[in-house]
Amino acid sequence: MSNDNFLVHIENLCFDYDGRPVLQGIDMRIPKGRVVAIMGGSGCGKTTLLRLIGGQLRPTAGSVRVANEAISAMSHARLYAFRRRMGMLFQFGALFTDLSVFDNVAFPLREHTDLPEEMIRDLTLMKLQAVGLRGARDLMPNALSGGMARRVALARAVALDPALIMYDEPFTGLDPISLGVIGQLIRRLNDALGATSIMVTHDVQESLRMVDYIYFISEGRVAAEGTPEEVRASADPFVHQFIAAKADGPVPYHVPAPDMAAEFLGAAHV
Repeated sequence: MSNDNFLVHIENLCFDYDGRPVLQGIDMRIPKGRVVAIMGGSGCGKTTLLRLIGGQLRPTAGSVRVANEAISAMSHARLYAFRRRMGMLFQFGALFTDLSVFDNVAFPLREHTDLPEEMIRDLTLMKLQAVGLRGARDLMPNALSGGMARRVALARAVALDPALIMYDEPFTGLDPISLGVIGQLIRRLNDALGATSIMVTHDVQESLRMVDYIYFISEGRVAAEGTPEEVRASADPFVHQFIAAKADGPVPYHVPAPDMAAEFLGAAHV
């Protein structure tokens, strides 16, 4: 693929928190029109990577380019305007609790455009129809089930028809039916909008059914990558441990500790 076919370019990306390395030399290329998953253990830097792509954080070293523009080089005003081309579904939805379903979805349209209210109404109802919740437009978030709230958040994430949609653990806390519905919606809306999606998730089986490509992060680096077919067939020990949910492997179960017998016997003689 030529570089023009990739929406997101990440090169030698490093990020530290207070001098502690979190990401160390990440290289990724996200093709236009695809759904890409980023997987890895808790605390490996997946959500940090989304924040770097969205410009909430700036890298310690390396670069993030979206649509051939360097995110970290943008001024605050330029980044604010550029985010019209990005949608974000936060973990657990993060709906505004004091706004109705309708007003939650209408919020980015009102914030980022000068469209007349009649057009905002029509666009909002169209997005709610796409996620099956036009009939819930007047409900408040506290009246929604977890799956419904996630669908409202998805409608809000795509309200501006973004080129890039990012999902931070979109399946967390959902029952199997809601999880399947959200997975289908992510795939369908991505294809309908001609968008590109990056999804941070721990849900292996749902991801293997719906994504085009997977990156695995471990210890701040890309440990493995591939299509769902390549991942299923992989003999890589890390991939096998992650996919099979094995307790021990390249990611150890035990935190390094002194020899158990020596420690206990030593304690007995104190």
